[in-house]
Amino acid sequence: MRLRASGAKSTPGGPQPSLAANYDSQQAPLPGRLFQPRAHALADVAPGTRRRGAAGKWPCLLDPAELRAREPEWRTEPAVGSGGGDGAGRAGMAAAAADSLGEAVALGSGRGRHVRPTLGSALPAPGPRGTCGELPPNPGVVLPTWLSCTKVSSLIERISDPKDLKKLLRTRNNVLVLYSKSEAAAESHLRLLSTVAQAVKGQGTICWVDCGDAESRKLCKKMKVDLSPKDKKVELFHYQDGAFHTEYNRAVTFKSIVAFLKDPKGPPLWEEDPGAKDVVHIDSEKDFRRLLKKEEKPLLMMFYAPWCSVCKRIMPHFQKAATQLRGHVVLAGMNVYPSEFENVKEEYNVRGYPTICYFEKGRFLFQYDNYGSTAEDIVEWLKNPQPPQPQVPETPWADEGGSVYHLTDEDFDQFVKEHSSVLVMFHAPWCGHCKKMKPEFENAAEVLHGEADSSGVLAAVDATVNKALAERFHISEFPTLKYFKNGEKYAVPALRTKKNFIEWMRNPEAPPPPEPTWEEQQTSVLHLVGDNFRETLKKKKHTLVMFYAPWCPHCKKVIPHFTATANVFKDDRKIACAAVDCVRDKNQDLCQQEAIKAYPTFHYYHYGKFAEKYDSDRTELGFTNFIRTLREGDHERLGKKKEEL
Repeated sequence: MRLRASGAKSTPGGPQPSLAANYDSQQAPLPGRLFQPRAHALADVAPGTRRRGAAGKWPCLLDPAELRAREPEWRTEPAVGSGGGDGAGRAGMAAAAADSLGEAVALGSGRGRHVRPTLGSALPAPGPRGTCGELPPNPGVVLPTWLSCTKVSSLIERISDPKDLKKLLRTRNNVLVLYSKSEAAAESHLRLLSTVAQAVKGQGTICWVDCGDAESRKLCKKMKVDLSPKDKKVELFHYQDGAFHTEYNRAVTFKSIVAFLKDPKGPPLWEEDPGAKDVVHIDSEKDFRRLLKKEEKPLLMMFYAPWCSVCKRIMPHFQKAATQLRGHVVLAGMNVYPSEFENVKEEYNVRGYPTICYFEKGRFLFQYDNYGSTAEDIVEWLKNPQPPQPQVPETPWADEGGSVYHLTDEDFDQFVKEHSSVLVMFHAPWCGHCKKMKPEFENAAEVLHGEADSSGVLAAVDATVNKALAERFHISEFPTLKYFKNGEKYAVPALRTKKNFIEWMRNPEAPPPPEPTWEEQQTSVLHLVGDNFRETLKKKKHTLVMFYAPWCPHCKKVIPHFTATANVFKDDRKIACAAVDCVRDKNQDLCQQEAIKAYPTFHYYHYGKFAEKYDSDRTELGFTNFIRTLREGDHERLGKKKEEL
């Protein structure tokens, strides 16, 4: 008799179909790679499709748990031999085929007898990796087309040898490893990680270790993976720069894992915070437009960047306000730092982070600019939203009078020649620390000015107006103090109070020489100016350029990572890491041409032509992964050309 799935049609008197004949030879290969673990699974066949297996081979096998969950009724019909009838030989062959799938349990007798496959019996031994076991001769088994085994991306590396893992951790600096109790336990994670692997290609590596496999057990023990608790089926461990970094304990979602692998040391996604459940989290411009179109309630939208410290400070208050106003006002958040949101940023004048905009019936009305507010402040403002009040321009410090001398590009050199002891404060009108220090500096100047035998004078320079002086003395932050003795410049310790200023001027210490600027340091970074920018980039196939301002705190944080990246690729003649100081007069036109609106900004150039804006992880790991991806692409294209030749 012939074993077939319930509902299949028999063909008495016709030829016996082989297993291979029950698979559509025209079915396109499925994405991902087949893996052949152990002998309890069925073919890699997508639901509702049929696929031809290799002639004379068993298909790959399905996990027992899924087979039990979807166990159909099977029935047997007389097999048709050359002589017809229900021959014992054919019946024995069918029984053997049934036994190869599982134990045959009789539900009736005679013709039309129902047989249900069960699990536990030995199956044909699997063949080599990528193939399947040998078929019993002419079994006539029709397999249900919904049976499928786990499809794993070719980007996921399965590892069982400790030496292989050790080598991988030594050569890759951003690795996420899935340890599973068994293949069945790993199935859902592997499906998810297969999509993640594609999204982080070139930036991270994903591996899988089956701790239930005898060969891999030693590896799991060596890596101190404990899957003995009954409720623990998998572990996700992250390794960075060859060493264990952390256990992955964030949300097991595509978005969260991708964000983690792109910035392993960065903060979790805002939406992962349980307190942010009432904030509407927007992921795409399409979702944003849809929200504006459909939302009838007032909307307060925060455009933010995940690394922004001001954003992090206001987020808890913003989400608390969202909970208090639930059902009356919608509070939403959108990470617009990636370059794909340039249109949104331009449309709503996002010049810094956060930028909070108020909408009614999809129409933008005005911005909310109290970034130091609490949840109560936000709730109170939303009771009667009003546009920001126009700011009254401040009187320039130089126009206020007092005992501080205000110097310019034109008179600075002459002044320090005429005064043997001068303490100069370089400041910016918008700088909060400068405003706080200003009265202390003024009061100290008055005391020194009134002395019969003065110890010196105090002066100030507005660095935003007198840019030549700021560039000349490498002013990178505000306020900055410089001391001039007989025209020679010296660094000054951190002085902030009236008492400090007076005491130091009366007995100036011999200060240490100032630290060299980034441009003065010996590194592999190319420091470019407007005159040589284009010509230098044309000589390099791949150049990542950092546009920065020396005073910018975010730039200072990135500089060590960018410098380290340049050192990694210093021997590759086709790669360069370059920097442009947008504060320098020579570079201001260049930075304007390159549409630099914030610091730092990273642009990638291919033989001098702008290719894309880099907006991924601003660490050595992120930069090196980006550049390595470019070089891997070069090698792949070169390999294809050689094959064609």
